[in-house]
Amino acid sequence: MLSDDNKSLQKRLRDADVLPTLQRMAVATVLLREPRHMTADQVLRAARDVLPLISRATVYSVLQLFVRRGLLKELPIDGAATVYDSTVAPHHHLYNVDTGEIRDLPDLAVKVDGLPELDAGMVFDEVEVIVRVRQRRPEATAAA
Repeated sequence: MLSDDNKSLQKRLRDADVLPTLQRMAVATVLLREPRHMTADQVLRAARDVLPLISRATVYSVLQLFVRRGLLKELPIDGAATVYDSTVAPHHHLYNVDTGEIRDLPDLAVKVDGLPELDAGMVFDEVEVIVRVRQRRPEATAAA
């Protein structure tokens, strides 16, 4: 018998026009139960706890399907592996470049002001900001 949580995940997949196969449910279990930010390799490791024989190719394929169907978003993190975000509504992020940790920022934490004028026929779709932080490095002392 399916748990209510699994029924909810299956319904979410079906509502996105995705057939809930075992492999897709394994990835959904990892990413869609709560807000998550994970790379494909992190998803693969966690999905193997749910479905041990799931392949890397299958995980990558499911991730791309979930992105196309609006269940996940890809975050553009410069120089890092693609990060998949299970919160698809527009929101801002805090990215720690030292640790790779990504956190959602509260809605009012960032104010975007002064957006550029657009060409005729163009409209803004959404605006998202990634705030990059790192550990403060000791300041160099001047030689005596």
